[in-house]
Amino acid sequence: MKRKSLQSLLLLLLVFISVTVHAADIVTTDFPLERNGVKLFLQRYQEAGKGGEGQILLVHGLTFSSHEFDLDYKDYSFARYMARQGYSVWLLDIAGYARSQEVKDGFMPDSDYAAEDINAAADLILAETKTPVDVFGWSWGTVTSSRFVAKYPEKVRKLILYAPIVAGVGRRDVTDAFKTEAWKGADEDFQRDANGVIDLAITDPGVVDLFNKNTEKYDNHPVPNGGRRDLFVSANTRLLPTALIKNPVLMIVGDKDPYVSVSLVREAAASVPGGAELRIFPGAGHALFMEIPNYVAFREIVVDFLKK
Repeated sequence: MKRKSLQSLLLLLLVFISVTVHAADIVTTDFPLERNGVKLFLQRYQEAGKGGEGQILLVHGLTFSSHEFDLDYKDYSFARYMARQGYSVWLLDIAGYARSQEVKDGFMPDSDYAAEDINAAADLILAETKTPVDVFGWSWGTVTSSRFVAKYPEKVRKLILYAPIVAGVGRRDVTDAFKTEAWKGADEDFQRDANGVIDLAITDPGVVDLFNKNTEKYDNHPVPNGGRRDLFVSANTRLLPTALIKNPVLMIVGDKDPYVSVSLVREAAASVPGGAELRIFPGAGHALFMEIPNYVAFREIVVDFLKK
C-alpha cells in the first residue's frame, strides 16, 4: 500500500514538473517608440525570469501586421517559441499598420520609409540591451529589413529573409493610398486543394480560424499602400539590395509559394558577399511557418542559423 502511494506521489510530481516546464509564462512588454511624429507599436516577448540571450526583431509583410508571429494556438506561435529558446523577441508594426498610429498618407510608409521604422526599433533595442539585433523579415518584410541591414550593418548580427520578394511582382498601377478591408482576404496565403478549398492536411483549421480572427481584430482599418506600389513593378526591378549586405544571411522559401521565384531567390543568395545560406522547402507555400508539415523544421533551421 505504501509502495503504491509512493508511486502515485512520484507520478503526480512528474506530471507537475512537466506541466510547469511546458507552461512557462511568456512576459510581454510594450516599449514607447515614435518616429517622424508617428507612434509605433513595439513589443518584447521574454520567457518569465529570463533576460533573453539574444535579441531578434520580427518584421511583418505587406498586408497584415506583427500579430501573425504570435499565433497563440497549440504550439504555433513563432514569437513564443523563440522566447522559449532564450531570445528576447521584438514585434514591430510599421507606421499605419495595426497597433501603430494611423497615417494620413498611405503612400508614405513605402519600403524605404519602413526600413527607417525598423532602424528606430533597432536603436531602441540597442539602447536597452547594448546588443546588436538579429532581424527576421517575411515577404515584404524581406524588402524592408534587407534595406535596413544594408544601410546599418553595424546594428545587426544576422539577417533571415523568409519568402523573399527579390523582384517586382508585375507592373500594376496603385492609385489608392490605402487598401480597404484587407482583413477579409486574410486566409489567401494558405494552400488550397484541387477544389480551391484550404487544404486542411497542410494547415490546421484552428490556425486558419485564429489567423482570420486576429487580422479582423488588428488589421480592421485601411492598410497603407506605399509598399504595394513598390512591389507592383516590373519583374526586372530588383527589390533586395543583397549585394550590399555584409551580415550573415539565411534565406528560406517554399517551392509552392505563388509570390516568390525560387530561381530568383537562388540568384539573390549567390549575390550576397560570401553567399547566403539557402533552404528550400518542397511543397511549402507562402505561410510555411504555419504549415503542419513544415513549421517545426522551419523554426529549428532558424534557431540553428542564429546559434551557430
